[in-house]
This record gives sequence, structure tokens and C-alpha cells, in this order.
Amino acid sequence: MSEGSILGIYVATQSGGPMSGHQSVSVKSGKGIQGDRYFSNTGKNRSSYRGLPDFEITLIESEVITAFNQQTGSDFHESDFRRNLITKGIRLNDLEGKEFTVNGIQMYGVRLCEPCASLQRRLATQILPDLMGKGGLRAQIKDNGIIHLADKIS
Repeated sequence: MSEGSILGIYVATQSGGPMSGHQSVSVKSGKGIQGDRYFSNTGKNRSSYRGLPDFEITLIESEVITAFNQQTGSDFHESDFRRNLITKGIRLNDLEGKEFTVNGIQMYGVRLCEPCASLQRRLATQILPDLMGKGGLRAQIKDNGIIHLADKIS
């Protein structure tokens, strides 16, 4: 498996709220990212996919964001894509259905995080079909720990 790194870390404290950037975040198994809208047990959009939580953490490749901006002539910031972790140097689609680590924290790639109509409305531009199969990964956090910018993904 290849190795990548974390280029950006973002959370939103409430559904539809702005994404704020962080140098590091605390993550907890079964809960998600401390301070993120999905962390509480009453999180509005907590969901599961085939019995696995798919709300705990989301990732997207910086390379996908760069390519999308180039192809569409856009200049969206990485936080505009509303994923928690921005990665570099690793194909996230390859992690679907697999265990991986971020800074030694065990995670499991539950399913692809396909772009949705809500994201398209928020960006006010056509994102489909350009981002189909490239929208990132939804993952389950299996350990507690801290994720920092520049941490390794393997």
C-alpha cells in the first residue's frame, strides 16, 4: 500500500455551518472528531452503511481538488468540499473496505463519499459527473488519538 500525508484538517460545529481549519484534532472511536457536528450522540446526520458508522471522519485527495479546479476554471478552497481530512499522495478509493492508519490511529474505509446535491448547491457549480468516484472516503475511527497536519497515512 502507498503512503500519503495530511495537508488539511477541517471541522464544522453545526450542520451546514462553516468549516474551520485546525493544526490538529482529537478523534475518538465510535464518535468521530471532537468538536465536529457529528461527534455528539445526538448528531443530526449520524448514519450507518451496512451496519458500519460512516459519519465519523471523511477524507478527500488534494489532487482531486486541484484537478477539479483546473478542469472547471474554479478556485475553490479545499474546505469548500466539506471533508475533514485533505490528503496528498494516496488513492483513497483503494482504501474502501480496508484498514489503514493516520498517525498510527486505526481506521476502516467504510465507503466512498460521493458528492451530493447539497455540495453542488453550496458550490453553485456543476460538480457531477466530474467528481463521481472522486469525492473522497467515509471512514470509521477504531482508536482514540490526535491527528496533526503532515501526519502519515498508510
